[in-house]
Amino acid sequence: MKETSISKVGIIGAGYVGATFAYTLVVKGLINEIVLVDIKKDKAEGEALDVAQSISYNIPTTISAGDYADLKDAEIVIISAGASQKEGETRLDLAKKNTEITRTIVENLKEHNQDCILLMTTNPVDVLTYAAQRYSGFPKNKVIGSGTTLDTSRLRQEIGRHCGVDPRNVHGYILGEHGDSEVPIWSGLRIGGMKFREFCERCESVCQPEKEMRQIFEKVKNSAYEIIEKKSATYYAIAYGLMTIVQAVIRNQNTVLPVSVFIEDFYGEKDFCFSLPALIGRSGVKRILDIPLEKDEINKLKHSAGVLKSHTAEFI
Repeated sequence: MKETSISKVGIIGAGYVGATFAYTLVVKGLINEIVLVDIKKDKAEGEALDVAQSISYNIPTTISAGDYADLKDAEIVIISAGASQKEGETRLDLAKKNTEITRTIVENLKEHNQDCILLMTTNPVDVLTYAAQRYSGFPKNKVIGSGTTLDTSRLRQEIGRHCGVDPRNVHGYILGEHGDSEVPIWSGLRIGGMKFREFCERCESVCQPEKEMRQIFEKVKNSAYEIIEKKSATYYAIAYGLMTIVQAVIRNQNTVLPVSVFIEDFYGEKDFCFSLPALIGRSGVKRILDIPLEKDEINKLKHSAGVLKSHTAEFI
């Protein structure tokens, strides 16, 4: 795909995720200019200074702290600001306070920029992606949530570890909510082009596939809780996931990613956001892929939709 130039990205929220994402962008050398915006201006300035001091070893990039006015010509704006998930909390527990934070951020942003692609990563990301679209009035294809990109990465890594293969050769998705009602799409999982269940049948291991699949999914689903218990926050993997989304936009790659998108109709469920495989390019979401699903997977995704719709209706 032809690479198109994106000169400026804004990051609202200079906490663990925002700062790590900024550093990831600098290391990757994707952007000419990065602006960090945070309610704590000293925090944004400190993170910008720290990241900037790595640039002599990377592709030259300008990074600075700024205000909303400095985002007027940003082509992508990432929102990572909000209350963080604490030990014992689910992502949905954050919905009320982070919905109000998102409203304030979007209203401030709209005063200066109404043409950017808006990328949401604050939790609960599906509820807040919907909120960001409603409060901004931006076209639905230009408001994207990081969704289950992280969960999908975790699944592929765990499958690769269990099966003894490079995770890059594991292809499949977790879809639905980025949270407790998420759904692993086992029917579409492939290893090196082979259906996962067929791979298991031909494997010389003596494991019990159905039992292992349940255990792997539980590990993936609960991974954030484990990390938060051990180190208080997750940020490295999600930063790389965000970079992958931004890269797909910048380079017009038409990359298929499981991102949170506005749902017009999913088996009768509509007017909410959750993750489905979407084609991502320069204009944002180009289209949502209608991949084959088993009946049980459809039912679980409809349940996930119901969970998100109830929380969305409560706060937005």
